Amino acid sequence: MDWKSHYQRWKDFVELDGQVSKQLIAMRENDLTEAFHGYLTFGTGGMRGILGPGTNRMNIYTVRKAAKGLALYLESQGEGFKYRGVAVAYDSRYMSKEFAVETARVLGVHGIPTYIFSSLRPTPELSFAVRHLGTAAGVMITASHNPPEYNGYKVYNEVGGQLPPVQADQVIQQVNSVEDELTINVMDQRDLEDRELLKWIDTKVDEAYLENLEDVVVDRKVIEEQTNDFTIVFTPLHGTANQLVKAGLSRAGFHHIHIVQEQAEADPEFPTVASPNPEEHQAFELAIEQGEKIEADILVGTDPDADRLGVAAINAEGKYQVLSGNQLGALMLDYLLSHQENLPENAVMLKTIVTSELGKAVAEHYDVETMNVLTGFKFIGEKIEEFHQNGSHEFIFGYEESYGYLIKDFARDKDAVQATVLAAEMAAYFKASGKTLFDALEDLYEHHGYYLEDLHSMKLEGLEGAKQIDEIMESFRQQPLQAVRDLSVLAVEDYKNGTRTELDSEKQVSIHLPKANVVKYILSEDCWCCLRPSGTEPKIKFYFGVKGATRQEAEARLEQLKNAVLERVTVLKK
Repeated sequence: MDWKSHYQRWKDFVELDGQVSKQLIAMRENDLTEAFHGYLTFGTGGMRGILGPGTNRMNIYTVRKAAKGLALYLESQGEGFKYRGVAVAYDSRYMSKEFAVETARVLGVHGIPTYIFSSLRPTPELSFAVRHLGTAAGVMITASHNPPEYNGYKVYNEVGGQLPPVQADQVIQQVNSVEDELTINVMDQRDLEDRELLKWIDTKVDEAYLENLEDVVVDRKVIEEQTNDFTIVFTPLHGTANQLVKAGLSRAGFHHIHIVQEQAEADPEFPTVASPNPEEHQAFELAIEQGEKIEADILVGTDPDADRLGVAAINAEGKYQVLSGNQLGALMLDYLLSHQENLPENAVMLKTIVTSELGKAVAEHYDVETMNVLTGFKFIGEKIEEFHQNGSHEFIFGYEESYGYLIKDFARDKDAVQATVLAAEMAAYFKASGKTLFDALEDLYEHHGYYLEDLHSMKLEGLEGAKQIDEIMESFRQQPLQAVRDLSVLAVEDYKNGTRTELDSEKQVSIHLPKANVVKYILSEDCWCCLRPSGTEPKIKFYFGVKGATRQEAEARLEQLKNAVLERVTVLKK
């Protein structure tokens, strides 16, 4: 159908929700074209989109379609599986709780129980709840750190991880099999509750999560010795983490926890920030202002669904600076490994292919194996479950450059609550030695080399943009970089074809990871770059990683590598 046919179908639907109908009447043609041009894609990470009427928007009807697909998938998994039910959580965005209830209304028709938190909760607690309650699946209603007009729908499997490719494809197939999102049968909420097909969950799951969280603490003595003189400023950025982070830090033994009050309340408008993203310095402006007043030792901020953590500490100039995800991950890893006397022989650290090699260097120092996975924390969760099934390795730590960390695997997605507790303990430990986190980072650089990274995102919208992204990817596949100043290209890893090609010998070896539209160049001197189209936005991302004997050498190499790649891209776009 073209957009007009989709629009007419909605306009003529006599049972259309009243609020949706009012919004539909108020829409202009340009908006209608965007809203009804095709269907909102349910992909490997679920779906995410702008709120509003339309087949290409987040609304109760597209949510019902996703829930119907999930119900069909659960029914396909064998008799009795679906009766384990589905755990559902939601964040502070517009329509989040409504979408959670709509999910239950669809699942109830299929006799599938739904367990919904009675108020907003973080993504990692949803991951934990699936495991704790033993449900068949989980759903998290969130758009992470996207702007206020967005919401999203993420599906989790029975072990609490985001769906890996095989399961995701099966769910996608079922979602796509639903032909008419408007006529999906739903149950009344009161009937669901009376028949115990909708159960509200709350503090018992919170308490179980917090009990597990206590195991994240490595050395309580460190906290006990420093807590009276150690100050934390925390901002949940108008999201879900306020109560859980405060409780977790208190149980760990921290007494001086100062909340940024302007950002403490859940607010779908995120009024105090340009973007509720702890990767961005601007998201920390109020925390920095408060930190300077009370001379805080560490500033921590979580995104709205509390799966990402940003940390700011005092740098060499005496100013608060936000650590990168690569930097904080390497510090956490080193702290964990340096405080374990008897590491298992089969210990493994997991990171993504676009995460800094500093982590690998740290792990090697402690004789711990590093495994790389594709971008996306679901692949880390998938590996952890694989280890549990075959006993081949013991998970020690997992992280990705985009501010996602997991310390203990009672959750199977990145967990900013866990990471907050560990980051605070780590900062207290270094303070006892008269150091900040940036001082500790400098020690890592001096020992392992100066690893620096950068990310450049290029937004290319519409059909023409998608075509340009494809052309850029194919150009770098078919005509590899040869050299960048003093750096030679050693190998090309093409994750779409599943091959690694050594350029000097043209020898090819297989990459045993799922297929993905990613190209990575391995250069001399432990340098690399990687190209990857975004899975959720009309962007192509360019990742760069270098190493130098000094900071100056690393900075020069990073600039050279970025310029070489981006100059070629500029020519391709003309």
